[in-house]
Amino acid sequence: NGYEATTMKDIAARVNLTAASLYHHFRNKDFLLLAVLEKGLEQAIQQIEPIMQQDIASAEKLKEMIHTHVGGVTDNPAYGTAMVFEIKALLNASSAERGNDQDEYIERRDAFFAQRDYFEALFRQVIKEGIASSEFREVDAGIVTKAILGANNWVGVWFKPGGRLAGKQIADIMADTFLTSFQFTTEPAIKS
Repeated sequence: NGYEATTMKDIAARVNLTAASLYHHFRNKDFLLLAVLEKGLEQAIQQIEPIMQQDIASAEKLKEMIHTHVGGVTDNPAYGTAMVFEIKALLNASSAERGNDQDEYIERRDAFFAQRDYFEALFRQVIKEGIASSEFREVDAGIVTKAILGANNWVGVWFKPGGRLAGKQIADIMADTFLTSFQFTTEPAIKS
């Protein structure tokens, strides 16, 4: 049905709860979506931050970060799918649907986006460090970061547990593809 057409009653039925039980925990579907995205992002940050502290080469650090992120998405494909398709609903949700809870919702939503920006900044930092150390050629670290994270999140859309490739194999391919694309060479990929 998609986010907009889905009701709390639909969600409750899908997870074998009554709508009243679901409403006991979440005021409405906007708060439910926000809670799902908050939890997924919190877990991702907790897994990525220790990698940032390691004293290893930028390429190895980025490889581990991609592995960890893709691993999280393949362990819970619904999170990656929500990040791809439903994140805009956080901005588009009608304030009328939230009633008196609008201020709390906006505060939590803004905090979520600040955390998302922080998560992106971790990847961007490693790429910039790799450029500075000449491990990576000169690339736009912001665009490359968005490409990596977008591709990693998109895995949740098409990944099938028990399919042809396991999550770790997909993570290997993703890391290899990205690292090969911007590791140092003498020629730029695109000449201006």
